[in-house]
Amino acid sequence: LQAASVGGHESVVRLLLNKGANINVDGGMFGSALQAASVNGHETVVQLLLDRGAEVEVGGGVFGSALRAASVCGHESVVGLLLDRGAKLNKQGGKYGSTLQAACKGGDESVVRLLLDRGAEVNAQGGQYGSALQVASLNSHQMIVQLLLDRGAEVNAEGGEHGSALQAASFAGH
Repeated sequence: LQAASVGGHESVVRLLLNKGANINVDGGMFGSALQAASVNGHETVVQLLLDRGAEVEVGGGVFGSALRAASVCGHESVVGLLLDRGAKLNKQGGKYGSTLQAACKGGDESVVRLLLDRGAEVNAQGGQYGSALQVASLNSHQMIVQLLLDRGAEVNAEGGEHGSALQAASFAGH
């Protein structure tokens, strides 16, 4: 089911579900079929899985949740769909820590803005990067750095592997 979902093969996903495939099985690279579909932005497969009872908060996998997978990969419509279906915006997990940190790693400003507009905690700490501002600084996403600062990000907050946003930017040579 995960393989069909990551490939966006809606008819195969539907067939497997009709034959009794466990929609919420946890394991593998993506943790769940929902996370697998979300990572590649397959909105119709995500919708199908949700309609058939996929749990939006199944963890595991590389990203820790379907919401973080869609966020880091810049799939705004899938992010919105998952949030509308009850995904927990500020839940910590995975190597990125928060969903906002994952989106900042991915660098899609529209996803970052959507998450902030929906109530993402701009100064949440966690994961290997410490904060959203640190990960945006590390990856030289200047427009996202400005957006985070405009929304109240603490410029001197410390945490994660690099200490502060300034140290993260310096580490990466920016």
